[in-house]
Order: sequence, then C-alpha cells, then structure tokens
Amino acid sequence: MPQTNGFLSSKYVRILSGVLLVQAALFYTISHGEIVPVNAPLSDFPKMVGNWFLTQEGTIEKQVQDVLRADDLLTRTYGNTSMGRSANLFVAYFRTQRTGAAPHSPKNCLPGNGWVADQSDIIDVKVQGEVASIPVNRYIVSRGEDRSVVLYWYQTPKRVVASEYSAKVYLVTDSIRYKRTDTALVRVVVPVLGKDDDGALNTAIEFVRTVFPPLRSYLPS
Repeated sequence: MPQTNGFLSSKYVRILSGVLLVQAALFYTISHGEIVPVNAPLSDFPKMVGNWFLTQEGTIEKQVQDVLRADDLLTRTYGNTSMGRSANLFVAYFRTQRTGAAPHSPKNCLPGNGWVADQSDIIDVKVQGEVASIPVNRYIVSRGEDRSVVLYWYQTPKRVVASEYSAKVYLVTDSIRYKRTDTALVRVVVPVLGKDDDGALNTAIEFVRTVFPPLRSYLPS
C-alpha cells in the first residue's frame, strides 16, 4: 500500500508540475510576444521519398480535427516494393500552443481505439543530418489478432523529444529563449506480418530514416 501511495503522489506531482510549467510558458509568450513561423503545408510533402511511394492519401474526419486542433495535418500510407512492406505516416503540426492547443499523446489515443500496448520503451534512431541519434517512442500494440509497431516523437524548434514531460519542459525554455511554442507530433505505424515483430520494427526505423530529412523543412526548425 505505501508503494502505491508513493506512486500516486509522484504521478500527481509530475502532472501538476507539467501543468504549472505550461501555464508559465503560455503566460510568458502572451506577455512578451511570440514568433509564429510559417512553414510549407504538409500536403506538399513528397509522394515519393527514397524507395517509398504513396499508396493512400488518408482523410481525417471533421470531428477528429476539432479534437486535435492542429494547424496542419497529414496522414498517408507509403509502400516499398523491394521490402514488400507499408508504413503509415501521421503528422500533426501546431504553430503555437499559446491558445491551449497541443499534441495528443498516442499512448492515450491508442487504448481508446481498442489497441493494447504489449511493449513500450524509447529507442535511439540514427538519422541523416543529426549529429546524435534521435529518441523515439516505440510501442508494439495489438488488437485481436492484429499487431503493429508504433514509433512516435515530438519535434520542437531545436530538438526531437520522446518524453511528453520533457516536451512540456522544453515548451517553457523555448518560449522564454526563442519566443516560440510551435511543435509537431510525428507517428509511424507499421503492421506486423505474421509474428515478425523485428521485421516490422526494422521497417519502421528504415522509414523514419528515409522521411526524417525531407520532413524537417515542414516542421519546427
């Protein structure tokens, strides 16, 4: 019982701290002004990237858009003939978080759609143009007999962040130092074929390595 109470207290403190940090950031940007960049629309993102080509242009229902409150959205499925695989790319871009709009964590959305997380951790992915590897959340999720590998991260003006809490901290520091609160959520989903979790993960990582460099010009930087 004491361990449970400690966990709940710790969780409560983290949540409260996150809320206070965000409030501080929003108050600062309102008081001191904010730089709101204008990026190219996500719809202009290439339909052919490396060996990956567009197979389906997704649509997002109006009611979902109203919940997300993102300034720009992209959902597409790409295929790779040589690998015999497909990958879904979802991007939600927010020009400012001063209005209260912010990315919704996939770890909260997936259970609502019936998916259960069988594995959850953070991995490092080496991508072109970055000195250090980027941290990426890895989820292996299942719904009935279907399984998928999910990779996602938050793209802020100066860095790639995996942790939701760290993203809130950087929201504060970036708003003060750079007068910016723009951010993006990038999510990649690759279906597991058979029981080949490793094959799906390798495909997802390869897809991230391919799309990350061209995607940079459409996201906070």
